[in-house]
Amino acid sequence: MSSWWIVVILSILLMVCISMLLLLYWDIRKITSQIKEINENFGTNELIRTNTHSKGLVRFITHINQLIHLFKQDQQRKQKREEALKQEVTNLSHDLRTPLTSIKGFSELLTDPALSDGEKKEFLAVIQKKIDHLTMMVDLFYELSQIESSDQQINLEQVSLDQLIVQTMLLFYHDFEKSKLEVEVADTAVSPILADKKAVHRIISNIVQNALRYGESYFTIQLVEEKDSIKLKAENDIDRFDETELHLIFDRSYRMDSSRTGEQLGLGLHIVRRLVDKLDGKIEANVEEGKFQIVVSFKKWM
Repeated sequence: MSSWWIVVILSILLMVCISMLLLLYWDIRKITSQIKEINENFGTNELIRTNTHSKGLVRFITHINQLIHLFKQDQQRKQKREEALKQEVTNLSHDLRTPLTSIKGFSELLTDPALSDGEKKEFLAVIQKKIDHLTMMVDLFYELSQIESSDQQINLEQVSLDQLIVQTMLLFYHDFEKSKLEVEVADTAVSPILADKKAVHRIISNIVQNALRYGESYFTIQLVEEKDSIKLKAENDIDRFDETELHLIFDRSYRMDSSRTGEQLGLGLHIVRRLVDKLDGKIEANVEEGKFQIVVSFKKWM
């Protein structure tokens, strides 16, 4: 009698095991089918779904879904980089074409024997200006490649930010005279900062150049000392700006005003952000009632 019960129990256990294996088999088939569908339609946000009660299989599916999510994120980042690169190539092509067309046109005009000496000098001045513009573009891209290179070394040292601002602003004296901007640099003595002097000089220069390009009537720089940082606040008025694009202001392919292409590329503020990041600082931009402001926070020298 006991043998008969053992056979019954074993038979029941076998049937249970077979049922569990069949359920697992069907779950795996459903998962395989879902993976195939996700592969064929990878642009969707579909993930693997299951009603299985197997904890091991649930963990396995969870890890697969994490991999799918990470891969899709990587694909999205790649797509954004490609779109940014296309936009950058478009911008660069336009920036190169404009001065090159001018150089070609004025060079051809110089071959006209009827030109007076005054006209020749005028045309040569225009050609020289366009060549300087092209040189500036090449320098900007070279500088950006250096900044983004892992080989570039940052030399952190004690820097007198207030003095460096004055020294840098003096370099743009004639530019401010020409632009007729009212310039005000607050005479505020602050503690030194921990930074790379060359990097800080480039940050200030690019902020100044941005103001020279877009400022309407004034440009101011103020320094504010806080407990652990020194804030540089630069402000200028601006004719028009789409505030919905403020979050793009430091992107390498962004232009505040695409109609202004004669003086510099839209790389200046991107370079500023990259340098501030390398110095472990912070940067933000704000626009309110026609006032454009950039705030850079530097670490204080301790």
